Amino acid sequence: MSEIDETKSTVRNLSPVEAAERFIAARENRNSQKTVRSYRNRLNEFVAWAEENDIESMRDLDGWWLDEFERYLETTENAPTTIKGKMSALNQLLQYCASIEVVDERLPEKCEPPKLTREEETSDDLLASEDAKEYLAFYRDSTKHYGTIQHVVLELIWHIGGRISCFRALDYGDWYPDQRKLEFRHRPPTRLKKEGRHERNVLVCEPVAEALDFWRERERPEKRDDNGRRPLLTTSHGRASDSSIRCWAYQATQPCLYTGCPHNSDRESCSYTQRQHSSKCPSSRGPHAIRTGSITWQLNNGISYVKVAKRAAASPETIRRYYDKPDYDEELERRRPETENLDILTSPF
Repeated sequence: MSEIDETKSTVRNLSPVEAAERFIAARENRNSQKTVRSYRNRLNEFVAWAEENDIESMRDLDGWWLDEFERYLETTENAPTTIKGKMSALNQLLQYCASIEVVDERLPEKCEPPKLTREEETSDDLLASEDAKEYLAFYRDSTKHYGTIQHVVLELIWHIGGRISCFRALDYGDWYPDQRKLEFRHRPPTRLKKEGRHERNVLVCEPVAEALDFWRERERPEKRDDNGRRPLLTTSHGRASDSSIRCWAYQATQPCLYTGCPHNSDRESCSYTQRQHSSKCPSSRGPHAIRTGSITWQLNNGISYVKVAKRAAASPETIRRYYDKPDYDEELERRRPETENLDILTSPF
């Protein structure tokens, strides 16, 4: 082998961890921090698996090893959607490696993410409207918890149905109390998922506005973010992170706030009441479950798919496929106006 060929071989002989880091570094220039973090999390298991199986170079991978990794994912209690996400991330990594000639250009074709049924793709996890009523009634009547950040986050996610990124991006001036209006804008480094396409103005009801005003005037830490902007939702360090909003949602939906613990634990000593462990409570719900419940509830109230999609920042097709989760009685009530008096003898047709 010539000196040039030997150098070329050395440069392009990347280990799985080196390939993953190089791929993620390339993504940092074109994707949001949240997307980059998602790639990193999804590839971590592949990197650890490769190390355990003594795969020292990406060149060692072939169709058999890719099938072995997918089988490994299936035996480690990963949900079908999780397996698809991790295999999709690996496929993206292999495409990148093929483009820089680290692996054979045909290898990505052998890493095909599994096709899921509609039932496997969607989650039934949602905050039911009956539970949302219990939580929000508790907060609105409480002298201790009214206007806390947990209360405000629950009010906003439930009554709007937006994603975490929408609420994180809000600045102090995006709230217009006199009009009860919130303006969602894409202003990097805070981002909306579809950028300008998800910019919109949203109205909220008076109780939501009052809780938000209480938070803003009495509870909100007066902080600026790293870019000098005044966030609407803040912590003692500045703009709330995605993880902070997620934890607040979990804390807001712990049933022991207003009733006895369904798991026979004592709230005073339960570790799940702590911010860092709040997601472990079996009965609490995260932002996605609250968003799903909210969207279903809005549709049950007769709001059209198009209007709900605009309010929640999604397409009507996405709303139908992933977020509309009515039970049989809710479906019946949606049909009731057109069907309860359906009689052939009185029908004009």
